Amino acid sequence: MEYKKRKNIYKVIMLVVLVAVITFITTTLFMYKYIGGNIRYVQVSSDDSKISSSLSSIRKIIDKKFLGEIDEENVLNETIKGYVKGLGDPYTEYMTKEEMEEFSTDVMGNFTGIGIYLTNDIERNVILIISPIKDTPAYKAGILPGDIITKVDGVSYTGEQLTEASNKIKGEVGTKVKLEIIRNDETIELEITRENIKINHVESKILDNDIGYIEFNSFDEGCSDEFKEKVEELKSKNITSLIIDIRNNGGGLVDEAIKIADYIVPKDATLLITTDKNGEEEITKAEIDPIINLPIVVLTNGSSASASEILAGALKDNGKATIVGEKTYGKGVIQELLTLTDGSGLKITTSEYYTPNRNKINEIGIAPDVEVKLDEEVEDQLTIEEEKDNQLQKAIEVLKK
Repeated sequence: MEYKKRKNIYKVIMLVVLVAVITFITTTLFMYKYIGGNIRYVQVSSDDSKISSSLSSIRKIIDKKFLGEIDEENVLNETIKGYVKGLGDPYTEYMTKEEMEEFSTDVMGNFTGIGIYLTNDIERNVILIISPIKDTPAYKAGILPGDIITKVDGVSYTGEQLTEASNKIKGEVGTKVKLEIIRNDETIELEITRENIKINHVESKILDNDIGYIEFNSFDEGCSDEFKEKVEELKSKNITSLIIDIRNNGGGLVDEAIKIADYIVPKDATLLITTDKNGEEEITKAEIDPIINLPIVVLTNGSSASASEILAGALKDNGKATIVGEKTYGKGVIQELLTLTDGSGLKITTSEYYTPNRNKINEIGIAPDVEVKLDEEVEDQLTIEEEKDNQLQKAIEVLKK
């Protein structure tokens, strides 16, 4: 299902802050609820809870003792952010009206920045670079998957501050941003000029032995249609098998990933299972007859996340593809994005998703059928020659059997 800007429910997976920097808020599956063409608005009410009583007491002390000026709006925003942060869920987040506007602009596909996918590495509490986007300023500056951003324009940021950092990295076209990056215990400083970012969602070619090859950089709006076009083009050239490469793909729109799986998996087969806090399930099934009936290999690595994992899981569990490479990232919880009456927003974890065979993805990932680690001599290279890409070569070997 695509963004249609009318009455509908939108599901988005975003492992990444695509700081376009493109900036999607990462590692997450978002559910946008549109009612009557508008984002659902929520009226916030108050009560006499212990929290409000405590805040009232503190406010009285501040009014009596505090020497400085009080910025009421800032106090309110920081209070709500602190409350939400206290839930202890790294994916539940409160956004001010301004932050919500920026977030919505990014989600709808208007990208300006340096062109990197980011995520909050929860275990280390650092801002991890999933990958730069090909031919963007970040790519040309030599940024690599696995790099860690520690400072933006001289200010330090942790993984929990991903949104703040990504907003700082974004900016007007032609302006510069300074990044401090850690790579293998080495500190690197880069100054990068921001540009308008164009993403090529789907790329294709034909390999030896009539093997078709399709690479997804992300699952953005329209990529399922691009996939169908690429497949028809490859089929017209008589391919006998297909490689789908989702390495370093941090996610995107879940409906795009589901539609791609629907082109491959038999009609009425299960594609995705989600469960909410009450244990209620929603099962998504294939709706059309498949357009592809060829041997398929899916290439994955540790940066294949969210929508990538939904596609890989759907194909693997339905016996439609062999997974080659490394275990995926392991991002499988769902957020609902609500716009509040004042224009601010709340992104809140509401459910979890599973593969068709009910395998858990969150914090586990999807294990490959054929495990192959990328050779050390090329693992730090953004562009790898086909003959030196041992994961790709293994995929070709599997299809030739």
